[in-house]
Amino acid sequence: MAGEKVVDFTAPGTGGEFKLSTQKGHPVILYFYPKDNTPGCTVEGAQFRDLHKQFAKLGAVVVGVSRDSLKSHESFKSKMAFPFELLSDADEALCGKFGVMKMKNMYGKKVRGIERSTFVIDGTGKLVKEWRGVKVPGHAQEVLDFVKTL
Repeated sequence: MAGEKVVDFTAPGTGGEFKLSTQKGHPVILYFYPKDNTPGCTVEGAQFRDLHKQFAKLGAVVVGVSRDSLKSHESFKSKMAFPFELLSDADEALCGKFGVMKMKNMYGKKVRGIERSTFVIDGTGKLVKEWRGVKVPGHAQEVLDFVKTL
């Protein structure tokens, strides 16, 4: 998938409808996370928040994606003071497009959920980097370091 053009998409977000093609000329960091207000997802979002000014200086657009409702996203974004949009993918259209739905073990039970993953799409709409099965500590910094090379 890396090196390929990402098909344009539209998704409902905390700032209204988000459309990939309107971000032309800007790298887009699309990070998929399992659930609002859970420990790992809160820490991951906070790391992207804390580095947001540096991403913005590079012209990069950070966007979080999960299957939570817009209402849940609005409250999570507000509580955490995220300066970036959160997209609601309740129908799993984006999750499907990026192949992030996986069977996971939750307290010994098999559940279908989002595998924490991050994708960088360059200013021309090409997928240039992907991380799957992300471990949260230091991840946002790693993404920032990569975006600096674009």
